[in-house]
Amino acid sequence: MSVHHYIACDLGAESGRVMLGTLANDRLTIEEIHRFPNGAIAIGDSRRWDVLRLFEELKVGLRKVATREIAVSSVSCDSWGVDYVLLQGNEPMLTAPYHYRDGRTDGGFERASSLVPADEIFVETGIQFMTINTLYQLHADLLQRPTILHAAEQFLTMGDYFNFLFSGVSKVEESLASTTQLYNPQQRAWSKKLIEKFGFPERIFPEVVPSGTQLGPLSPAIAAETGLQDVQVVASCSHDTGAAVAAVPAEGDDWAYLSSGTWSLLGIESSTPIITAQSRQYNFTNEVGFGGSIRFLKNIIGLWVVQECRRVWAKAGQEYNYDQLTEMAESAPPLKALLDLRDDRFAKPDNMPQKIMDYCRETNQPAPATPGEFIRCVLESLALLYRQTLDQIEEVTGRKLTTLHIVGGGSKNQLLNQLSANATGRVVVAGPVECTAIGNVLIQAIAMGHLPSLAALRQVVRNSFPTVRYEPRDAMLWEEAYKKFQDMQPR
Repeated sequence: MSVHHYIACDLGAESGRVMLGTLANDRLTIEEIHRFPNGAIAIGDSRRWDVLRLFEELKVGLRKVATREIAVSSVSCDSWGVDYVLLQGNEPMLTAPYHYRDGRTDGGFERASSLVPADEIFVETGIQFMTINTLYQLHADLLQRPTILHAAEQFLTMGDYFNFLFSGVSKVEESLASTTQLYNPQQRAWSKKLIEKFGFPERIFPEVVPSGTQLGPLSPAIAAETGLQDVQVVASCSHDTGAAVAAVPAEGDDWAYLSSGTWSLLGIESSTPIITAQSRQYNFTNEVGFGGSIRFLKNIIGLWVVQECRRVWAKAGQEYNYDQLTEMAESAPPLKALLDLRDDRFAKPDNMPQKIMDYCRETNQPAPATPGEFIRCVLESLALLYRQTLDQIEEVTGRKLTTLHIVGGGSKNQLLNQLSANATGRVVVAGPVECTAIGNVLIQAIAMGHLPSLAALRQVVRNSFPTVRYEPRDAMLWEEAYKKFQDMQPR
């Protein structure tokens, strides 16, 4: 029996992990080797990422794997999208990279669309309009710190940056390139048209490579420092959602996926981009997945609102873990108040409970009064937003979606899973939790010749990890709630 080992370095907005994957007899086991916190750091009045600390943490994880004295085939890093590092010469970075929630892109959509019409940007990229997108960040660089941008010799998206630090090879993998709103998924290349029209230096954009590309071995310095020898660095799916979707344990084409965490990424797989007036109207995005597939999806705010409430309460001396908050939410009265979580106020940090109360008062709803009521309000509103998004996908594509696969950390939230089934009227299948790391590892297995295809990858996932099924309940109650939810949204 052949046994293969791989390392997935999975970087999320709240934490990072180094995971060891072992593939044997068409089954995969995943073990967390090292976990560490992540988040924005304040530098002056800006929000940045401490990427060098993250790099040190990843190397700690690699050293821990090396102590196992096992033969590791490969390693790959994945991360969130849109953010990037600028490089010059042999320096590890030109400046500390900005966090996507930094305020420098406020008004970025309006500034950008005054140069290039929004419809032209969408036709070129098929990407959802969000001011956190790389396009608006680079435009902010051009306007606010042009000397930095013009001094840069290279631009690397986050997951690809860490692959570069490991291998010395600077490439951008296609799934992460596609999140930038500067990539053309039909031509499968950087959009020279947009790069030229915005005046970005074309030289900084590196070669784009497909998912599952071998970049080369760990550099001699990293191999010596970590104790890992003869290990290939692979660009699996450098975008965490791309990796997670590859590992959804689904069959057929009547399903949608929800990668649930800080963000909720809800969509379907498509063989081609869906770039139409209707998909533009509903603000869908066309991101590239494994094998050049298209992840037709929408970015939804996700459990960020819950995380921010918890942070504010902890600062005030009320410490709750997520299980406690979910338990309190289960006991809270249902459908007391609903939020349109697309409202811009909920995308920013600071006092999230106060923002929720303000919104409820502005919309003539009773404001939550306890932590349980706050969390239930958020989860029910999320579930209704999932319903709306699934209905829109069916309208745009003509597909009938009967099952929603929920994967990622949020799939552990049994209350949200059941609320999602209730609100959407669709069967929810939850799990696996570690879908991003699983996808990262198994795409490495394909790259190394140990698995033949995406279909084989998903069969390994079904062989290896249990799922939980949730049936819809209380249809009439949720239909009334959905009508209320739609009525309260701006027309």
